[in-house]
Amino acid sequence: MMTAEGKTTPSIVGTAKDLMAHQGIGGFYRGIDSNIMRAMVLNGTKMACYDQTKGYVVQYTGLAKTSLVTQFISAVAAGFFMTCTVSPFDMVRTRLMNQPADAKVYSNAGDCFVKIIKNEGPLTLWRGFMPIWSRFAPTTTLQLIIFEQLRGIMGMKSM
Repeated sequence: MMTAEGKTTPSIVGTAKDLMAHQGIGGFYRGIDSNIMRAMVLNGTKMACYDQTKGYVVQYTGLAKTSLVTQFISAVAAGFFMTCTVSPFDMVRTRLMNQPADAKVYSNAGDCFVKIIKNEGPLTLWRGFMPIWSRFAPTTTLQLIIFEQLRGIMGMKSM
């Protein structure tokens, strides 16, 4: 389902019909539990680490909270820590969503997590760390800096 098998690229409508026919409505929501957990961890880590790092940067460098340098350093650090906490959830989510519908390898996110650690070792959960970080670092940095700049433009205090 993830890649086109054959010479013609399937349409989204055709793929949706095929998914519905073979897996029912549940096929559209496969892996949703791990996606929700991942989103909670991602956003919690992003904001908490950004705020905490920003406090350290201000305390140890003397830079202002509103300084673009402070915001940049804090956002890059938040992106790094997001990658540390989200990588295991990405691995579980990917495994759940890519398992064949007719041969369930994992029954749920917890089962997947345990089987990965048992069969492949705990470090497997962070496989792909660098590609994930290379995606998170720029997007998180831009999101948080733009967020801070917009707060300033609207007359709100810096976080």
